[in-house]
Amino acid sequence: MALQTALTEMLGITHPIISAPMATVSGGALASAVTVAGGLGLIGGGYGDRDWIERELRAAGNTRVGVGFITWRLAERPELLDLALDHSPAAIFLSFGDPASFAARAKSAGVPVICQVQTLAHARSAVAAGADIIVAQGTEAGGHGGARTTMTLVPAVVDAVAPVPVVAAGGISDGRGLAAALTLGAAGVLIGTRFFATSEALGHDNTKARLVSAGGDDTVRSSVFDIVRELPWPAAYKVRTVHNALAERWLGAEDELRQEIETGQASGTETPVDRFQAAMQAGDTEEGVVVGGQGLDLVHAIEPAGDLVTRIVADAEQTLAAATSLSRPG
Repeated sequence: MALQTALTEMLGITHPIISAPMATVSGGALASAVTVAGGLGLIGGGYGDRDWIERELRAAGNTRVGVGFITWRLAERPELLDLALDHSPAAIFLSFGDPASFAARAKSAGVPVICQVQTLAHARSAVAAGADIIVAQGTEAGGHGGARTTMTLVPAVVDAVAPVPVVAAGGISDGRGLAAALTLGAAGVLIGTRFFATSEALGHDNTKARLVSAGGDDTVRSSVFDIVRELPWPAAYKVRTVHNALAERWLGAEDELRQEIETGQASGTETPVDRFQAAMQAGDTEEGVVVGGQGLDLVHAIEPAGDLVTRIVADAEQTLAAATSLSRPG
């Protein structure tokens, strides 16, 4: 059977699966592979590197993919939305900030707008701004997020914004997660961490190997990695990563970390920022960052993204069929 939902109908896709637009990770090859497999792949244009976005759009070729942006960052470089729209994307994905002006521009170009939210208030505001699809992101997700759990947030958002389709995100790594999301009223899922652990995803091999070896209990939300990356993220959004030596050293000591960076930069000596950048280049997963969510227990190998899409859908169909068999007359 096919899992046909409002999401598949609206986006013209076969399977209700979207790959998350993970900044610096979700390039053209990953987005293309997910789309070819029947889902919708998104390129992660989050941090506003024009050359990177152009390169990854070329890498996607003629495949129908979308482009995602960190909204507060896009406000600093609004011309990047025009760059994406010039490539006739399948969708524009906006998260972490007021989407109103950008949503209007995308919709005027005839491009569907997907808005990711972390609270009911965010969901209602996004719909008012013209969002065609809402992604309800639970705190289990890797990367930046809020405090609500997927299990409680998704049905609440479904009820709040009906009939706008809702996509579930946060901790979803396999077909059981897709099946659960559909039974909560979602029209599909957005998957990030699991697609990071694929052969097409950008990123160091050591980072991908760490995702496979880690579990959900190994993750933590903090601002440590944004401080050493010198990214001015709004305080409401901390980033979920795999706990490592760098996090251990600075969790709870964020002010001291900022001070050490400032002191080093003022004196021209090596700073935690310099050491972090060197670690990332070397693939050092203890002194760099490994972004991942609480669904890591279900990530067992690096696989092709297309195979992953196929298996998730097949497993979801089996899970839903098994659940239906539990209901018997009288």
